[in-house]
Amino acid sequence: MTLDLLIDNYLQYCKYEKNFSAHTLIAYSKALNQFIQYLEETNEIVPEVDAITSSDIKYFLGWLDDNLKHRNSLRQKVAAVKAMFKYAYHKQILTSNIAATTHLPKREDKLPSVLQHNEASDLMDLFKPNTFDGARNLALTELLYSSGLRISEALGIELNAIDMYRKEVKVMGKGNKERIVPIGDVALSAINNYLKHRKSIVTDTNRLFINANGRELTANSAYYRIHRAMGYITDAKQKSPHTLRHSFATHLLDNGAELQAVSLMLGHTNLSTTQIYTHISAERLKDAYRLAHPKA
Repeated sequence: MTLDLLIDNYLQYCKYEKNFSAHTLIAYSKALNQFIQYLEETNEIVPEVDAITSSDIKYFLGWLDDNLKHRNSLRQKVAAVKAMFKYAYHKQILTSNIAATTHLPKREDKLPSVLQHNEASDLMDLFKPNTFDGARNLALTELLYSSGLRISEALGIELNAIDMYRKEVKVMGKGNKERIVPIGDVALSAINNYLKHRKSIVTDTNRLFINANGRELTANSAYYRIHRAMGYITDAKQKSPHTLRHSFATHLLDNGAELQAVSLMLGHTNLSTTQIYTHISAERLKDAYRLAHPKA
């Protein structure tokens, strides 16, 4: 079998049997075609699939290392090749999985962007609570920052999910896992103000956040509004709803919250996932020390 045919078959499998997203399919296609490019550069002709060896895959990793800037990109491309050869083995196209011994390079960990405390306040001041759009955008932004929700979780909230008396909200997280998260007084006030405006909109959805036409607010629309607003108040590299989630966790830890409590509120399965925020807090302390200490 030719490598071109194997790639076509594998991508069809990913699309129709594994239900990969369009974005993932494009990334896999690009990676696998780069594998062909590497073989073309190092061989007179691209070998048949059963003539490709584990060494070819390992040398491909080195070729990528010379041609790519980011280690995580390299990792993703090698993962695509490994997955394809695993598929070829399970479909009995090959008698062994020649990619099994190729190890993925370590992930290049980057600290997520967070807002400074004053930037979070400045962000909220940008929204005008006396209009429907402004009230909704303020309520959404305050909720994301107050409760550390993912944007998908916030947009999935229904009207009866918020308990004003207990000051908490019920959200559906990853893996359809439900959790209850506290909401601060400022966020509750913003939500109450938004609800007054929401009453004037004709809608048949119970979702909390809607647009002016009465339809559910989309993630793209929410991202655009928050990204644009952040551009006015911060130099952080990432300007998105998720930046508010990062800021929520970091600011809690800055002020002495227990890591396990923050992990529960974020809906993390493993405590190790939350530990990235302790690194951010430590770096912020170092920055403050360097700025303030006369002998730093």
